[in-house]
Amino acid sequence: MITCYDIIKTLVRTEKGTDLEKSRQYLFEVAKNANKIEIRKAVEEIYKVKVLSVNTAVLHGKRKRVRQHLGRTPDWKKAIVTLREGQKIEVS
Repeated sequence: MITCYDIIKTLVRTEKGTDLEKSRQYLFEVAKNANKIEIRKAVEEIYKVKVLSVNTAVLHGKRKRVRQHLGRTPDWKKAIVTLREGQKIEVS
């Protein structure tokens, strides 16, 4: 059974992610096979907030060089979750 903690991996704390918080949007790294409905339910259950919308995108890994060999960073999926008016996720 997949739990909500398997769907939501982490809250992304980057410069872009913190700028989105001003407009009640939060950036999450999520499981690659999770859909928008599962992401919405998981965020509502974990953070006890009401979600207005969910936008997702799959980001492809970058090519990196490790000494003589070429490698790649893994692909990952991000979700931008917009909360309803008056809702907020407390981030420490």
